[in-house]
Amino acid sequence: MEETRIRDVMSRKVATVAPDTPIRLVVDVMHNDRHPCVVVVEDDTPVGVITERDIVGLLASLDDRPARLDLPANVLMSMPPVTIAEHETLYEALVETHAERVRHLPVVDERGKLTGMITHQVLVNAHFHQIEVQRKLMEQLIEARDESEDLKRLYAEFKSLSMEDALLGIGNRRAMEVDLAHIHDAAQRYGRPYSIVLFDVDYFKLYNDHYGHIAGDEALQQITRHLCDNIRKSDRLYRYGGEEILLVLPETPLDGAWQLAKRIVSQLAAQAIPHCESPFETLTLSGGIACAAPGTDQDEDWRGILAAADHALYAAKQAGRNRVAAA
Repeated sequence: MEETRIRDVMSRKVATVAPDTPIRLVVDVMHNDRHPCVVVVEDDTPVGVITERDIVGLLASLDDRPARLDLPANVLMSMPPVTIAEHETLYEALVETHAERVRHLPVVDERGKLTGMITHQVLVNAHFHQIEVQRKLMEQLIEARDESEDLKRLYAEFKSLSMEDALLGIGNRRAMEVDLAHIHDAAQRYGRPYSIVLFDVDYFKLYNDHYGHIAGDEALQQITRHLCDNIRKSDRLYRYGGEEILLVLPETPLDGAWQLAKRIVSQLAAQAIPHCESPFETLTLSGGIACAAPGTDQDEDWRGILAAADHALYAAKQAGRNRVAAA
């Protein structure tokens, strides 16, 4: 099943302004050309985005101080901009807009130059198209239930369209890989760190064996809610596999990730969810932390950062579990 590429559906009509453009002129551009957002560019490279929401927020704070409208665009713009390459797929665009909570994606070429825009309407259409394809695949899955090879192929295609883990309601493995690739590229481009924490439920096989798989699923859901309650809106959770959950922390250095991970682990232990097969007698987590700090020898590939977090998780387990370790 061939996926739709960004270049095939993007709008090539994009409103742009220079960083020193007065905000009142930015408003004129958005109003006259009916654009919901404006891309701020330097040498045709996106450096920020100004949306209708940014303008409304500014106007709400004016308090008879219209001089603010004479401020340059770079004072108001969101930066760094979330962009997507024109050779990537609509699936990747959906993952990024969902992870970053944005409605508009500037599209860039291999040099980072602005070439178009993925609008909210395109993403909405893509989302409903994805649902329709999933529905058709499900019908074919039912029809092919006695044809093992067709069933395997259709099921693999069905899973490849999903962004969320069905049990936990957080991102799945494929969405995680897309998001990590984008956040790593952005960190490299703009010189900003990010951290990841790989969590694993301690002695989870023993929990499943004693309490049953249904109780195990409920325990994973409870732990996921605990994680969601302790992170920022900008942070992201993905099911890495089995009882392992990956936390992605944009714009976060190692120390910030360390403090958050320690708090998450200690507060889960304090909830005292029974686990009679564990030496702690409660459900606990271990965590491995890694940070991508641009300019270091760790910044070549997001897979290296993930491997470092995995090694740190192993160290936390070897040290006795119910704790975190850093790469």
